[in-house]
Amino acid sequence: MKYYCEEKDLVMRQLDSGENGLSQAEAERRLAENGKNKLAAAKKDSILKQLLKQLADPMIIILLAAAAISGVLAVTQGESFTDVIIILFVVVVNAVLGVYQENKAEKAIEALQAMSAATSKVVRDGKLCVVPSAELVVGDIVHLEARREDSHDPQRGACGRRRCAA
Repeated sequence: MKYYCEEKDLVMRQLDSGENGLSQAEAERRLAENGKNKLAAAKKDSILKQLLKQLADPMIIILLAAAAISGVLAVTQGESFTDVIIILFVVVVNAVLGVYQENKAEKAIEALQAMSAATSKVVRDGKLCVVPSAELVVGDIVHLEARREDSHDPQRGACGRRRCAA
């Protein structure tokens, strides 16, 4: 249903809400029933997969090829494997540092996202309160203001003023 095309009273009835908004208990029940109002997080790669991604870099492939050629020459000409060991050491150190930096960057991004979590003003129990946008539920009445960024998902039935946004 396109809630924004319907009358406010009809939308309120269909979403089992009212002028005073949902009660906190009802909002918690709906949150438990429908889940948080956010996209599912992408699955993180395992350490092994991250290492393999590091080894798939074109420069690393060239270094591995150089190590292989150097190893073959060392065997056929009876020379030492010093060059091979040094090249492989550089490749391993580069891969480990790459995985470390990638994980560190992911943690920094997660921390930034947690610090800048969006909030929305909703009517609950007849009072205007601020809740994390991830905790908006179907039937919440969202209070919209000019020049304020409201992060909500209108498809889940968040309503504001006289018309329902969708």
